[in-house]
Amino acid sequence: MIKNIVFDMGGVLIRWDTATMLDQLDLSAEDREILNRELFRTVEWMQQDRGVMTEEQLRRAVLARLPQRLWAPAEKLIGWYHEFIFPVPGMGELVRELKSNGYHIYLLSNANLALRTYFCRIPGSECFDQLMVSAEEKLLKPAHEIYERLYEKFDLNPAECFFIDDMPANVEGAIRTGMNGAVFYGDVSRLRRDLNAAGISCGA
Repeated sequence: MIKNIVFDMGGVLIRWDTATMLDQLDLSAEDREILNRELFRTVEWMQQDRGVMTEEQLRRAVLARLPQRLWAPAEKLIGWYHEFIFPVPGMGELVRELKSNGYHIYLLSNANLALRTYFCRIPGSECFDQLMVSAEEKLLKPAHEIYERLYEKFDLNPAECFFIDDMPANVEGAIRTGMNGAVFYGDVSRLRRDLNAAGISCGA
């Protein structure tokens, strides 16, 4: 019997869409590609989420290889959570409904150490019993160790948990450790059907 619902954040509770962020900055196609390549598609970005590089270290590394004209937009993208939190419509309502139906709600997110400073701005955040942030654990999904850490840290039985993530590899990683789950494709109605199919009480 499922008692615990575990959510990813980016791509599930909030949109993680670097193109939309870049759209806000009035950049040329060339500069968009430079920022995408030199910031979002870097080892340093992943190291920040794994907790072995700070946001300030990321900033220094990125700015050092960018032309000066891109320093200001790069700063905005590095601190994306100040301006670019876009809630996924319907997810806050789903989280609140699941909580009101008696489920415990958890977060398991690949994110940097700033997450706890902005998580309160995400609809439904007040419903979460506990948060697990990859940077704090120095582990990244889909490594099996981060799921095992979740179970151990919050005293959870994986057979009683259901995981929602937008990345199939992360859901598959959860399944390999004994937790059921579903991939979120941006369609809240489909997710509700997946939850109902797993015996989880929520409206269609």
